[in-house]
Amino acid sequence: MAKGKLVNIFYCQNCGHESTKWMGQCPGCREWNTFVEETVSQTSAKAGRKANAMGDGSSKPATLAEIETTDEDKMHTGIGELDRVLGGGIVAGSLTLVGGDPGIGKSTLLLQTCRNIASMGKKVLYISGEESLKQIKLRANRIGQFTDDLLLLCETNLEIIEEVIRRENPVVVVIDSIQTMYNENVSAAPGSVSQVRESTGVLLQLAKGMGVSIFIVGHVTKEGTVAGPRVLEHMVDTVLYFEGDRHASYRILRGVKNRFGSTNEIGVFEMREEGLVEVANPSEYMLSGRPDNASGSVVSCSMEGTRPLLIEIQALVCRSNFGIPRRQAIGTDFNRVNLLMAVLEKRIGLQMGDCDAYVNITGGIRIAEPAIDLGILMAVVSSFRNRTIDPGTIVFGEVGLSGEVRAVSQASQRVAEAQKLGFTTCILPYVSAQNLKDVKGIKVIGVKTVQDVVDLIK
Repeated sequence: MAKGKLVNIFYCQNCGHESTKWMGQCPGCREWNTFVEETVSQTSAKAGRKANAMGDGSSKPATLAEIETTDEDKMHTGIGELDRVLGGGIVAGSLTLVGGDPGIGKSTLLLQTCRNIASMGKKVLYISGEESLKQIKLRANRIGQFTDDLLLLCETNLEIIEEVIRRENPVVVVIDSIQTMYNENVSAAPGSVSQVRESTGVLLQLAKGMGVSIFIVGHVTKEGTVAGPRVLEHMVDTVLYFEGDRHASYRILRGVKNRFGSTNEIGVFEMREEGLVEVANPSEYMLSGRPDNASGSVVSCSMEGTRPLLIEIQALVCRSNFGIPRRQAIGTDFNRVNLLMAVLEKRIGLQMGDCDAYVNITGGIRIAEPAIDLGILMAVVSSFRNRTIDPGTIVFGEVGLSGEVRAVSQASQRVAEAQKLGFTTCILPYVSAQNLKDVKGIKVIGVKTVQDVVDLIK
């Protein structure tokens, strides 16, 4: 293939903006220090983009009335937690990005999904650019029996992959991983910004043109984002992230983008010898091993997508041996913890300026919802005063800088989840409690200010 003139182009890793020179700030997304230099073929790169943009000439616009959709358009994976995160199943012609730390279980989950779909008599193609066929076979032996409808291919050349997909015409394709694929029309190295972007563009055209569902595995950086240009996440239909410690048994699959369902939906799995196993009741799983009669332990409730999730919040407040007290937060925003402690000092008069404070969300999950503010606040006060909180009590609510307790959404679902797990008392914002006067089987206590909450800790 004839190559054009080699030129140096600078790409923004965040938005994919191109420039002929390095710039400190990207003019597209206004981020700093995101430009990287790559050597590409000027003519071949333009030809690749032109080929990806061109259709077969038969496309014509259609009205909404001419388009028919049914619930059968979503194919079940045989894994309930994965179906929940995907919005009910796999949509034909969709492009899904799965990211996560090394060893977290991305390939295992997708191989289990391929096994379930192949057992339904549907052709599945698993393409690996990192493992050999024997390595995939060894992992497959741990998972279970596979049918002949699952096809394996070890290849990194995108032109060969495209030819195989068009010839075999599978229902689902898995690309493991996008950083190992290369397009001959782009002279940059595999894993570079231009290669990842152009390769994803080719796969996008295949998915939309043939109606095949494609899963892309993406490596993550030390910041926890998918390696490569940020525009990669904008190109795909769904972005899933695997969270959790690879040395622990639990795994959390979170949907951060989904064009076919709700975002921030989570699925909880447990890693076992035979692969990933679904956790049917995540709330019960997260609360397992709670301490008895220990101060600084409070149960709160967070909404993850459409699912209420009960979590245990632990706090430890003790006198500091240093001039500057130490503050640490695991599983939640560190600045949010400092803000809540400042509210306690200003509005309640609790002097904790000479105390170390540690806050932990057990189970390894990370929660950013403001509804757990009240739980963090009660855990800190409980540890500071060394007073235990009734283990049958659940707390949730957002706390403002003036010490007010603000309403949260979907309070009835949170209370119902707590009642299902045997909790007897629920402390929540007063505004939300007014809509739950008819709830039976659980005591509902509405609070207006932080002072009302602190008065409940005897």
